[in-house]
Amino acid sequence: MNFLRRTLIPFTAAALLVGIAVAQTPPRPSSVPRPVVPDAPVPPPPDVDGKSWVLMDYATGQILASKEPDQRVEPASITKIMTDYVVSAEVANGKVHMTDPVTISENAWRGGGAGTDGSTSFMKLNSQVPLKDLLYGMIIQSGNDAAIALAEHTAGSEQAFAGLMNAYAKQLGMVNSNFENASGYPIANHYTTAHDIAILSRALIHDFPEDYAISAVKQFEWNGIKQGNRNTLLWRDPSVDGIKTGHTAAAGFCLAASAKQGESRMIAIVMGASSEKARADSAMALLNYGFRFYETHKLYDASKPLATPRLWKGSSNQLPLGVAENVLVTVKRGEYEKLKATMDIPATLIAPFKKGQQVGTLRVTLDGQPVQSVPLIALDEAPQGGFFSRLWDSILLWFHSDKKAADAPAKSADAK
Repeated sequence: MNFLRRTLIPFTAAALLVGIAVAQTPPRPSSVPRPVVPDAPVPPPPDVDGKSWVLMDYATGQILASKEPDQRVEPASITKIMTDYVVSAEVANGKVHMTDPVTISENAWRGGGAGTDGSTSFMKLNSQVPLKDLLYGMIIQSGNDAAIALAEHTAGSEQAFAGLMNAYAKQLGMVNSNFENASGYPIANHYTTAHDIAILSRALIHDFPEDYAISAVKQFEWNGIKQGNRNTLLWRDPSVDGIKTGHTAAAGFCLAASAKQGESRMIAIVMGASSEKARADSAMALLNYGFRFYETHKLYDASKPLATPRLWKGSSNQLPLGVAENVLVTVKRGEYEKLKATMDIPATLIAPFKKGQQVGTLRVTLDGQPVQSVPLIALDEAPQGGFFSRLWDSILLWFHSDKKAADAPAKSADAK
């Protein structure tokens, strides 16, 4: 750590504004005795019916509680969250459009239509359906015919679409998933995990909020047949606004659910529950646990200087450093005051630096355990200075290097 400068950042309002340590004034003794309020304990998470499950905080992506989060499982119709994400991304990229007429092929009709024993939107063979209506049919009714038709229209074939699904999954960091079709129909080598579905769900909510909103719609009618959303939590709790159910004999009953209360949002994934009621009860219990016993705080604002270290050979003598996005952290209630933050910054910074270039790292810990690690970036362009200023700094750096070498053991000890 000899080459790093580590700075402690206190979590006080004044420190956030000026980026320097602020001393805390101890409270004055009171002449009136006050009762001691004990710390409120946080119980363990609820006993959840499912092979695997995850509770994730949406704002930070932190896993708050889990069981076998990385165990590979069959996703059934939870697969359609991935299909939704890919179609939404391709729409955003201008490859397909919400108004596109999509032909219901024989493959979509036979593989996911009314003649099958799976969920269907009752799309008619060779009919043309607007892409947006197919999204409604797939998300609300869990229509397999809608999912297959969307895949064929987006990528030319369902097989090619599966390649797109896996490419987007890789981009999102879903390291334990592989998709072979768009509907979730049971097939070899088609798997995911509760953790990966939580990552995907968070990305869908963040990247495509308008499309995500479809999952809160309670019913959809097509071809004269009205079907209700299979996510029963939409009727149970008004804070729940998604996401998707799934079920096969092999996969069991699965549910990806999300709810928002105030500024907080939680995501609960339950895979392999024993019944439709059990998956709903389990997901609701996880969501309630997250809202009741965890809280999210904004620690630092984006684009505001957290440090202004010395810059050498630059047009300016200082380099303002900060974070690209607001730094949020979710902790158990009552643990906010225990958070600590340090900045790891190279001891010698020599121009040039580009705006947005990573220069160091902001680390947030709780009881010595890492909570967040965020890049510290240059908030401004930092070009080289003129010839004479660079020459002068080169002379000063010679003395600075000697001083740094002499101070190195103390700096290393302080960083421990």
